[in-house]
Amino acid sequence: MGSSARIFQALSILIGVTALGTAGFVYVEGMAWVDAFYLTVVTVSTVGYGDFVPLTPAGRIFAAALIITGVGITLYLISVIARLVFEGQLSEFFLKSSMNRRVEGMNGHVIVCGYGRFGRVVCEELRSEGKEVLVVEIDPALEDELIAAEVPYLIGTAASDEILERAGIRKASSVVVATSGEAGGVFVTLSARELNSNLTIHARGETSAAIRRLKRSGADFVHSPYQAGGLRTAACILRPSVVDFLELSSPHHSEEIDLEEVAVGEGSRLVGTAISVLEDVDSKLKVVALKQRGRAIELAPGRAQVIEAGDHLVVIGEKSELAVLAQDALSR
Repeated sequence: MGSSARIFQALSILIGVTALGTAGFVYVEGMAWVDAFYLTVVTVSTVGYGDFVPLTPAGRIFAAALIITGVGITLYLISVIARLVFEGQLSEFFLKSSMNRRVEGMNGHVIVCGYGRFGRVVCEELRSEGKEVLVVEIDPALEDELIAAEVPYLIGTAASDEILERAGIRKASSVVVATSGEAGGVFVTLSARELNSNLTIHARGETSAAIRRLKRSGADFVHSPYQAGGLRTAACILRPSVVDFLELSSPHHSEEIDLEEVAVGEGSRLVGTAISVLEDVDSKLKVVALKQRGRAIELAPGRAQVIEAGDHLVVIGEKSELAVLAQDALSR
């Protein structure tokens, strides 16, 4: 049994003894509940009796039994805490408790299964944009690194339904399957899709066969780092200017210019506004694509197009103006 489990066990027993002692003094001595609770705390803590003491023989026998039991439990609790302090585990204990509460409160977050090179980059980019991320990692050796990075995490296999449930799979918006091995990735994808059919699942695939199987098992998007890296290298050689433009979609690539996706919420200030008005009000913004519900994405939409709730705009412009636009797009 771990140190944290022993602490909770001792605290639970101590609370139970306190409740039993309070009820016992009410029954044996006929005390009021508040007086009985006070006398129980004084007895268990061995502070000594003052204004309240057991008066009947039965009450004194009960008090003696309570002292033996309560003091033993209190000493055990103190010894466990002292051990945590001396072993330097107390701060870790509170950190993990805080982490568990943080995990339980997550909603609409992204679960990243695997904290290798691929998963680590995904986490860093998502968190840099303010997205809540939870990592599920099977290797305990990476725990110190996760703690240092202040990334919420669970240690265990993402192939376990129990771990995915603890990670809030039913409340998550997306899952990134960054585990190593084709079979493991397929199994995690199947499990995630079974537990939440509304998830968007991104998976890493190394071979064409792996990509095909991951898609069949329920992945919405399958990414091949080696293929993407090779294509980007070739594109840099063949079309360097085009690649420079596309790099705007990468977070933090430019200090001034960025490419952003803006989701228009219900009641947003943008609803009912034509794209021409949006671009004319701020000449430093340009809508380069529009995605409407149930329709294919439209590149370079007409300026007369009216923005509706639920639309997704891909806009290029200065970062400061994009931030203002994102605020205007929020639901009111």
